[in-house]
Amino acid sequence: MGSMDLRAESRQTQTLSPRLQHAVRLLQMSSLDFAAMVRDKMGQNPFLEPEEGEDGEAATDSGEADTAAEGAPSEAEAADVTSIDPGDDREIWQGEGPGGTRRAEDGEISALDMMAVETTLNMHLHEQLNVLPLEPRDRALAQAIVESLDDDGYLRTPLDEVAEVLNLEPPPSPTELSIALKRVQSLDPAGVAARSVAECLQLQLSKIDCAASRALAERIVSRHLHTLAAKDVNGLAHQLGETPARIEEVCDRIRRLDPRPGWRFGSSQVAYVVPDVLVKRVRGQWSVQLNPAVVPRVRFNHVYAELFQRHRSTHNGEMAGHLQDARWTLRNVEQRFSTILDVAQAIVRRQRHFLEYGPMAMKPLVLREIADEVGIHESTVSRVTNNKYMATPIGVFELKYFFSRAMISANGSACSATAIRGLIKDIIEAERPERPLSDAEITRQLAQQGLVVARRTVTKYRQMLRIESVERRRRHS
Repeated sequence: MGSMDLRAESRQTQTLSPRLQHAVRLLQMSSLDFAAMVRDKMGQNPFLEPEEGEDGEAATDSGEADTAAEGAPSEAEAADVTSIDPGDDREIWQGEGPGGTRRAEDGEISALDMMAVETTLNMHLHEQLNVLPLEPRDRALAQAIVESLDDDGYLRTPLDEVAEVLNLEPPPSPTELSIALKRVQSLDPAGVAARSVAECLQLQLSKIDCAASRALAERIVSRHLHTLAAKDVNGLAHQLGETPARIEEVCDRIRRLDPRPGWRFGSSQVAYVVPDVLVKRVRGQWSVQLNPAVVPRVRFNHVYAELFQRHRSTHNGEMAGHLQDARWTLRNVEQRFSTILDVAQAIVRRQRHFLEYGPMAMKPLVLREIADEVGIHESTVSRVTNNKYMATPIGVFELKYFFSRAMISANGSACSATAIRGLIKDIIEAERPERPLSDAEITRQLAQQGLVVARRTVTKYRQMLRIESVERRRRHS
């Protein structure tokens, strides 16, 4: 019978402290997310403040004036507030607020009040429903359908589930739901509240003036949508008994319809890629520098720190935590961007031929090579290159773009996958339009140049380049 005993043994293991784990997560952040985190820190930590620019005003990472704490009133606003008579609330309620009208110093309406409010798809549809003479029950059903639409303008939710949200008594019948759906589908933009791409296009066929073309388009959309997507004009002509020229004319009219009517509404803001590193050639040498626009302009408030150290006691432990967190945040900012710059410089040194001659000159590169050169771990390089971008004279690239595995050619030399993709693109661009090359023919041409690549690899690279197959290129030509 086995015995039970207690033993004490010591072993060494590597663990990451919570603070180090947090630092790793910060390193993996994009620069925009990191800058937002630093702004939040400045709003919460009294020992952090925006760094003043050359003009003496506090500047954020975008170079514009910003307050250390979001929502904090300026000195001018504070003076206005203190000058209001506490016994008169009218001036307070008529002051600047979220719903009030902002006026400039001369009494004119502020420019912010002149900006147009963005109209969402739901707002646009509700405005049309509000002017229709509908019964409250019918209006509620139509509004419920509008609220169930996705960003594309489609109704992905079954009608019975839409009815369950309303809890109407008696429950709406299938006929009522169908009528409410037709009513919403009749609104602008055409094609809204469709349940499939075919239905969305069918709702827009009324825009085709010619009755014969409209009837032919109806047959194509309802029965041969996949053939239309494949651009098989000859196949459609054979199936419908029409000439290819006639089919091409109607298909061209169908392609002018909008398969996503909801995209016309909503936010008009475009998310742009902000490069973290700027690369340019100066006197024959490649220069790498950080983009000042993504580096948070934050500094340590020494005045507050000295006052705190002078009057420190055991009762203000929270302020001591803020002081330690401020120093740790500044170290993170410095180390983060120093690591990004070191990694970017190492990448440029190894891929300078790519910057000079294009993708064909891209060298094979793995994370370990950069890690050994910079003196950091491979996982750190992986986090640094995640969601970080480099602006070069030939375009903006993610740092991960410069890494690719090596492929050995027939003569024993190494070639990167990026270079092979560039060669495949050049081969396809040089092909004759009336006789496009298949993936097998491209594979043979690569083999003639000493690059042994499998056909399925050529297919994968062609799809990565977003180049259509040989059949579609032949039909298009």
